[in-house]
Formats: sequence, C-alpha cells, structure tokens
Amino acid sequence: MTTASARRLRKSARDVFGWDRLRPEQLVAMEAVMERRDTLVVMPTGSGKSAVYQVPGLLLPGPTVVVSPLIALQRDQVQGLLRRNGTQAAAVNSTQSGSENAAVWDRISEGDVDFLFLAPEQLAKDEVIEQLAAAEPALFVVDEAQCLSSWGHDFRPEYLRLGQVIDRLGRPPVLALTASAAAPVRADIIAQLGMRDVREVVTGFDRPNIHLEVIPFQDAAVKERAVIERAAAEPKPGLVYAATRREAEGYAEELNRLGLDVAAYHAGMPARERGSVHDRFMAGELDVVVATSAFGMGIDKPDVRFVLHASVPGSLDAYYQEIGRAGRDGEESRAILAYRPQDLGVQRFFAAGRPDPDTVVQVASTLEEYGGPVAPTDLRAETHLTASRLTAVVNLLEQVDAARTTDDGDLEPTGVMSAARAAQQAIELGDAHQQLERSRVDMMRGYAETTGCRRRFLLGYFGEVENLEACGACDRCAAAELVQEGAEAGPSVLAGTSGRPPTAASPSADEIQHPFAPGTHVRHEHWGQGSVMSEENERLTVLFDTVGYRTLSLDIVTKNKLLIKC
Repeated sequence: MTTASARRLRKSARDVFGWDRLRPEQLVAMEAVMERRDTLVVMPTGSGKSAVYQVPGLLLPGPTVVVSPLIALQRDQVQGLLRRNGTQAAAVNSTQSGSENAAVWDRISEGDVDFLFLAPEQLAKDEVIEQLAAAEPALFVVDEAQCLSSWGHDFRPEYLRLGQVIDRLGRPPVLALTASAAAPVRADIIAQLGMRDVREVVTGFDRPNIHLEVIPFQDAAVKERAVIERAAAEPKPGLVYAATRREAEGYAEELNRLGLDVAAYHAGMPARERGSVHDRFMAGELDVVVATSAFGMGIDKPDVRFVLHASVPGSLDAYYQEIGRAGRDGEESRAILAYRPQDLGVQRFFAAGRPDPDTVVQVASTLEEYGGPVAPTDLRAETHLTASRLTAVVNLLEQVDAARTTDDGDLEPTGVMSAARAAQQAIELGDAHQQLERSRVDMMRGYAETTGCRRRFLLGYFGEVENLEACGACDRCAAAELVQEGAEAGPSVLAGTSGRPPTAASPSADEIQHPFAPGTHVRHEHWGQGSVMSEENERLTVLFDTVGYRTLSLDIVTKNKLLIKC
C-alpha cells in the first residue's frame, strides 16, 4: 500500500470512527477498494468486515450502496453510521412509508447520503435501479454474500439478479463480504456477481475460544428434551437454532415454561415482532432466542455464551456462520450440535432444490418463441412459475450463455444455441450444483461423526492447512485426554470409562509422509481437478471442481494411483 493511501485510510478511521488502528487484512482489502478493484472479503464474525467499506466509502466520490438482507440489520448499520462525525446514512425498505423512501431518494439526488442500505428485493424494481444509476454509486457492497450461494429452503432469488443489477448501474466496483465461505462458495459468489480481476482477502477461520461439541441421538423425542435441558443449563445469553418455524416456537414455549425469558424468531413473524425480538436480545432482555437461520446475520452482540443447534445444518458453511455469533468478546463460549443422523435426510431434500428438467425446457422454449426482449412479469405469466422458480431457471440459462438481461431489465435469448441445447446445458449445470450441495451435506455428517479433532476437521473444510494441530478445545480432544489420563493411571481407571475410546489424533501437516498433504492440487480420471482439503484417519477429503467434496481412502488412492499430483 502506498504511504499516502495508508495515511488517508488511517486518518479517516481515526477521525470519523475513532479507531486508532486497522488490522493488516482490513488495510489490504481497503486498498483494493480504493483502487476500484472488485474485492471478496472473508473474515470471521466480529473481525471488522464493515470497516472495509465504511472507511473508504467516505473517501470515494459518490454514494456507497450496501445490499443487506435483513431490515433489522440495515437499521443497526444506519444508526451506527449516523453516530459517527459527519456521516450520512439512510435506508430504503418496505417498512418505511412511500414518503419516507421518497425523501431518501431526494437526499441521494442532492448528494446528501454517503451510505445507502437496500434489501435485495428493492433492486428487483426498475425505478430503484434507475434512481441508483443516476446517483452514480462509487461502490456496490454485498453484505452476507454467502446468500448468493444458498439454494436451499431459505433461497432468496433476488440475490441471483445482483450481477445484472451491477451491470445496469454501469459496473461500479463490487465488494462482497462474508464471515464464512469455503472455496466453492467463494467461486460461486464471484461468478454470480460477475466480479472481475478479483482481490480475495481471506483471513483465518479459527475461533479457539469456542468449544465444539456434538451430542449424538437416535430418538427424536429424547433429542428434543435434551435440547431444552441443555439450553436451560448453559450460561446466558444464548442462541438455539431450529430447523423449522414450528420447532422454533415449540422450543421457545418449553423454555419459557422453565422460567426463562425466551422468544422465537423466524421469517413467518410480522416484521415489527421480529424487530422487537432483535432489539430485546441486543438490549440483554432475553436469555435465549430460538430461531431459524433467518436470525443472526450481522448481530453485533459480544457476550453470546452458547449457540446450540437443535438440528443438523445443511453445510459446514452455514454451521460456521451461525456458531460465529458466540464469544465475540473473546471469552469462552460453546457451540453444541444435537446430531441425529436421520435429520440429514431433510437437508438432502433441501439440497435437491434445483429446477426440474421440464421447467427448464419450458422457459428456454418460451424465450425462443418470443425471440426478443420480454419482461420478467410477462414471462412469469406465460410459464405460470413463481418468481423464485423462474429466477432460478433464468439464472441457469444465463450461466450457460443461452439468455441475458438487457439494460432495461428484460430477458432475451442470446441466439447462440437452440432451446433444446440450452435446456440440456442448464440442466447439466443444475445437476452439478446439486452434487456440490449434496457433498456439503455429506461433509456436515463427516464433522458430526468424526473421531478426531473437530476443529481440525472444520478448518480443513475451509482449506486452512496452516493450523491443523489437535485443538484441545472440542469434545473429541477432551475425550482423548481423558483416555490418555486413564492409560497413564492404569487398567483400573480405563475399565471405568464408557463408550468407544476415540482414535489417536491424525498427523499434523508437517508429519504427513505421502504426496497428498492438505492444499495439494490433484487430478482424478473422472472427477477432474481438485484440491486436498484435509486428512483424517487415513482418509483424504478432496474438493473437486465438478462434483464437490469427496472423502477417499488414502490406501486405495495410493495403491490404485487414483490421484495425480498437479
């Protein structure tokens, strides 16, 4: 970084935000923003991602547009910026009246807004895009960018249109922010946003103050009772994540009966009620919030002491994102997963959410029949599809270069292939995405059922190969220490232990004697290019570009020469 650029950034951070110093990774990302480069930032929760756009945003000419998924989060960010000296921030969203939103647009046209916060749904409106384009934004920020790579039951199709929105705005520099993104998610974010010449800033994923624990169950009723008892017993405040709205309300009701101050939170609640739960939790008025995955994005509450998952999440990306809300003050906290293998079937169902072939053929054929630009609303009327299903199909067709979005927001075929060929390629792409999603569910199973260090498994998934020693701060490491103490004390102590002793910790990266250490690039005859993410108990986990994660026997790999080191 040039001395002048560093001085300007540090001065802005100090004078406006009161920050005496910036972390090196923050400065690296800010430099890329100041150079008007597209930038992807992956930093753990609580590490200061927002500063990456806030500090440069005051130095760049023109407003900074921030796409933020939750209105409560937008409100917190706006209020936080307004407390800073001379900083002007505003939001346009559905909870404000038409006159309030109109007043914000007037301020933007007059150059009186430094930061504008919008939900992705607002950017589906042509008039919003036209007003933004007229304001000539200096920076386009996508907060919680992992939503771009989520096709599950919480799928928000508006995120898939952000790439076209950026084009219609004249392609301002793009900054994508997330707290958790493994390699395939990062690649998906870059592709979905059409980012170019991307500077990736990925910091360490390790949160050593969070103790990791998995409790296995077979019976659903036993698991539910254990979740309630554990949530009641843990230090407060805490979060419980449930798989469905019904479960969230049920757990909250049971915990309230125990005399705790507990509230449920899910997307089916009125916005005012969700906002009240958010505010009460932030103010310390609630012991526990029981929520679906809709809760927690951008929560800046430092003293959350536990995060308990009542059901297994769909991926380690989602799991890491959610447990990252614990222990932001650096104090000891716990991440507890109530694991019932049968629950993975639900996640596989959600992972299979790609459009069916007949729907893809229908949309491709309808576009071909129109031959020219067609409004999305007309295409919906013609195909009788919901907005989310149509968006998912069109996104696939655009990715295979069979369709495009015009500057006016209409859709048209590119004409480079027939509708039948376009549908075939889109279906193949959807199948590949489905395979990746299923492999992420399988990696979630691997984490829950591992016999080695859970933290090492988690870090290996994210490709962090520099820190693969056993952590000593998870239930597996604690059990291994107990067995070791028993072995040193003699057979009589071991005889009193119950359950299967955990296997010995697998070797560190420096001790591996074969050519496939974590981080190694490899090729498979059928699955193509991949990267070794981790090794545990003589098994390699490899992330392949085409089929996602695969766990392979090291013995079989070496004997049959299944992998070639690149």
